[in-house]
Amino acid sequence: MSLLQIVLRSLRQHILSTVITAFSIALASGLLMSVWVVKDQARANFTGVDSGFDGVFGARGSKLQLVLNSIFHLESSPGNLSWVQYERIADDRRVATAVPIAVGDNYYGYRLVGVTTNLFDVEYREGKKYAVRSGYLFNPSKKQAVVGSFAAERLKLKVGDTFHPYHGLIFEKNKQHAETYVVSGVMEQSNTPADRVIWIPIAGLQNMEGHNAETASDVSAVLVKLRGKSSGMMMNQEFNMQGDVMTFAWPIADTMSKLFNKIAPVEMVLRAVAFLVALVAAGSILASIYNSMNERRREIAILRALGARRSTIFAIVVLEASGIAALGAVAGFGVYYVIMSAAAWFIRQETGIVLNPLEFQPVMVWAPLAMLGLGALAGLVPAAKAYRTDVAENLTPIS
Repeated sequence: MSLLQIVLRSLRQHILSTVITAFSIALASGLLMSVWVVKDQARANFTGVDSGFDGVFGARGSKLQLVLNSIFHLESSPGNLSWVQYERIADDRRVATAVPIAVGDNYYGYRLVGVTTNLFDVEYREGKKYAVRSGYLFNPSKKQAVVGSFAAERLKLKVGDTFHPYHGLIFEKNKQHAETYVVSGVMEQSNTPADRVIWIPIAGLQNMEGHNAETASDVSAVLVKLRGKSSGMMMNQEFNMQGDVMTFAWPIADTMSKLFNKIAPVEMVLRAVAFLVALVAAGSILASIYNSMNERRREIAILRALGARRSTIFAIVVLEASGIAALGAVAGFGVYYVIMSAAAWFIRQETGIVLNPLEFQPVMVWAPLAMLGLGALAGLVPAAKAYRTDVAENLTPIS
């Protein structure tokens, strides 16, 4: 009988402990991969999304809050800019495109963002522009709306439907506006935060009933595409270091990187927890096989009597531990997919950022191999015990 056959027979004989131990390995492996992939993909996506713009102008305040509000449609606006300030930005020779936005209303929790139609002329990704999948782009002078693909799916809105916006960024049933908007179009899926937004003409949001008439022409932020990197450096110096009226968040990726740098300790804790779970799982292999050694002393003695060497017995136990780890590592991909699918759904629901559970990451190679190595190491202790099993003593018939 080959070593592999002996190992497989042993795993079958101890099927319950094999399954339970392999499951603990699967949880550890799946958790380890999930933590790594969520962290890496989230960082890459958040720092990689700029909606096609180089920077954002807003009221004096936090750059991070400004970017989260205007690019990712999270957080509240740090304040408003006047229409005159927007025109000053748009007329600046260093600015190629300036898109004003206004926020302050929602429809069942999905933001309404007032914008000018030139948003749809900007490439949010190389060769890609926001496009209307069905219907047509809103008329700037009418109460019409273009709904992002994800928002349309969740709200079950289609071309021709009507709705009443609600005041504020958080849905409150008693704050419904009287205005009725018609869905003129539904956008193609872009896998960006824009998919969660309901886009309307900026004048419509500025003049919505119940809004402050004194700030009717104000904008929440101005998204800009610059004519070159030097333009960004000059404007950063002018508005952030020397000025005290506006904040210029540039470059957007750097601003988001600072967010992830702030939460780096949390990432380290999550990684540490994942490693500890992996160590506990390896310990469960050690305990499972070690505790079965007393029951298997006679079996080992018989194998020795039949000619098996001590090194062969040692190898059988290590292979058995490695086999359990291998089963768990394979099953870990199933656990990983479940965790990642849930995480991806939640992150898309809350931020519009799309994670891909099936995208290859290096951790998908080294994590299962690490679990296999831990399993083999865990098998060394019971293997040593089996190696020292006394043949004569354990061949004595049991009375």
